[in-house]
Amino acid sequence: MEHYDAQSADIVIIGSGMGGATSAWALAPTDARIVILEKGFQLPEQPENRDPKAIFQRGFFRPHELWYDEKGRGFNPGNYYYHGGNTKLYGCVLARYRAEDFDGLAHYDGDTPAWPFRYDEIAPWYDAAEQLYQVRGALGEDPTEPPHGTSYPHPAIPDEPPIGDVRARLAGAGLHPFSLPLGLDLEQWLKKAPTPWDTFPDARTGKMDAENCALLPALKYPNVSIRSGAEVVRLIVAPDGRKIAAVEYMQDGHTHRINAGTVILAAGAVRSASILLRSDTDGLANRSDTVGRHFMNHNLTALIGVSPRYRNDSVYQKSFGLNDFYLSDGYEGRPLGSIQLFGRVSGPILKANVPSVPEFILDFISRHSIDFFAMSEDLPNPNSRVRLDGSKIVLDWRRSNMTAHNLLVRRFKRVLKDIGFPFVFSRLLDRRLPSHQCGTIRIGDNPSKAPLDPYGRAFDHPNLFVADASTLVTSAAVNPSLTVAALALRTASEIKKSVLGIQDDVRNS
Repeated sequence: MEHYDAQSADIVIIGSGMGGATSAWALAPTDARIVILEKGFQLPEQPENRDPKAIFQRGFFRPHELWYDEKGRGFNPGNYYYHGGNTKLYGCVLARYRAEDFDGLAHYDGDTPAWPFRYDEIAPWYDAAEQLYQVRGALGEDPTEPPHGTSYPHPAIPDEPPIGDVRARLAGAGLHPFSLPLGLDLEQWLKKAPTPWDTFPDARTGKMDAENCALLPALKYPNVSIRSGAEVVRLIVAPDGRKIAAVEYMQDGHTHRINAGTVILAAGAVRSASILLRSDTDGLANRSDTVGRHFMNHNLTALIGVSPRYRNDSVYQKSFGLNDFYLSDGYEGRPLGSIQLFGRVSGPILKANVPSVPEFILDFISRHSIDFFAMSEDLPNPNSRVRLDGSKIVLDWRRSNMTAHNLLVRRFKRVLKDIGFPFVFSRLLDRRLPSHQCGTIRIGDNPSKAPLDPYGRAFDHPNLFVADASTLVTSAAVNPSLTVAALALRTASEIKKSVLGIQDDVRNS
């Protein structure tokens, strides 16, 4: 695939995850010379892809790197480097932010700011992203679902019988379980092996991920190429201080530079911020002093409901969620967050988290349990940030909004007990591991408060765009992948018009 070897390009895209691959797909038909720089390689077909012990116990796919917390303690981050980025292991949930998320919301521990545009502006791009990523879903089940211009491309992934039983119990309790919008060809996935897909890597066997839906189609164009194993070090500014002249990267132990007409930075919220911080003494595109700031993770708690009378023989499990507490606590109070099924949590997966318990006991628990996670919004805070300590990436995350999250966990524990699961176990996920990382190079309408304009263009450098989750103003309480894809399509449309002189119509994108 690495068939174009020029040392200059019209467009250089840094990263091939959801933002980078989607940008490449949208721009490929323009005939612009596009080079994608990707730190990782294509994920090979191998037995470990469907082996829960390899994935969860041995950490076979974990990156060989350390980031550091605010106290200088190193940790191995949940950040993956492959063609397709983190989407190679994602849970395939492709949900829209709620319309209210773009207006700003009042939470128990603070307020979120409004975006520089409302939901109506991004809605057509959500429609386009759902078509590109072949989302399976069902409209009309979730009362919080914002308006759609088109139906989902495919019907929802069906519940397996024991999961359908729990959905019915929740509906009987007055809640509104809805089919998760999922980017997955279930028949193709299960044909390879009967496993869950959540956190299982996909070597092109059914996931509608950034590689399968966007990157591979883009690479069919002769003007698009990818350089694997290319870790970007910094961006080089032209002598006038305005434009980005080149991108410097390491490959095979050597330093390379590629001249760039336009740069699209899409390396992820932590790495994109670190690249800008490394590119200039005070950080590139950092007049606002906000590059690396406002880092957000979701607050996530795993909940396992156990009942000796319940038999769970499902394979994948992850087919529905709940947003009954998304916009309020159910008593006209403030937002709490969302609830989703985990992918099927088997004994080997549980063993990775409780190694002292014999696996046969964990297998028994798994057969009589159902697994959810509670997700609450993390509020933007300028002191929650990515920074550099020499060559080290420091992630100083200031967890927020725990009042709402703790309420959500308590409420749903009560719900699970009420519908027949007398034993409910919960665990707050590790604060050091990036989970839906976002917000470090956010968009805005004021260059003194944000690095990027509403289209993702750097205020200080007109040929620099950012197209990953770092641009998100708020984290909301849903998975960010579809929003990243929608924003990347919108940014690519702006590049077509303002850089390439091509009139674009979202309806034809």
